[in-house]
Amino acid sequence: MALARTTRRLLGEARKGAHVNGLFERGTQTRGMPLVPMVIESTPKGERAYDIYSRLLKERIICLNGPVDDSMSSVAVAQLLFLESQQPEKPINIYINSPGGIVTAGLAIYDTMQYVTSPCRTLCIGQASSMGSLLLAAGEPGHRRSLPNSRIMLHQPSGGASGQASDIAIQAKEILALRTRLNQLYVKHTGRTAEEIEDALERDYFLSPEEAVNFGVIDEVIEKRPASKLTGQ
Repeated sequence: MALARTTRRLLGEARKGAHVNGLFERGTQTRGMPLVPMVIESTPKGERAYDIYSRLLKERIICLNGPVDDSMSSVAVAQLLFLESQQPEKPINIYINSPGGIVTAGLAIYDTMQYVTSPCRTLCIGQASSMGSLLLAAGEPGHRRSLPNSRIMLHQPSGGASGQASDIAIQAKEILALRTRLNQLYVKHTGRTAEEIEDALERDYFLSPEEAVNFGVIDEVIEKRPASKLTGQ
């Protein structure tokens, strides 16, 4: 009976769209905004309900799904800091399926990955494009992986400006500075030279997982997760 009541309550909340969970609004019926599944666990203190992403967080798994924006960034940064505070020596597993997005939002996630003492292990599922590819490459060396049918894409930042000529010049200077900084980060994490990175990022540079290994973006392509690569090991 208690389980039935809990289930009815959660379904009611889902229909109302009453809660927000990180990347998705739970319960919204808007096209393109999926419901977030709930997980109900029985504990000695009774039943406990989690949205699926919070449950995965308990296993030290962070999912970066969709465009990289300020909303994703704020949630990811908080999750990284929380997991570090719990067990600073234990790895954090980051699953990436993203077309990229806002550079500064991505750099906030990147900097936090480097800042925390917990090793951050990355895995590409689906795609890691633009800022997504940098976050993939920024994982712990030896533990940057991709599933076999994923796609990885690197390119230079893009943007636009309007207004006075002097303001446009300032914006142009800023985006060129960002391009230089991003190139430096790719050099750091791929082992490629600055010239190689600059040439590769001149246009959209698409890579298969095997090509990404050769280019230094990832370390390994995997199809199954062996016991030695289970969460936290």
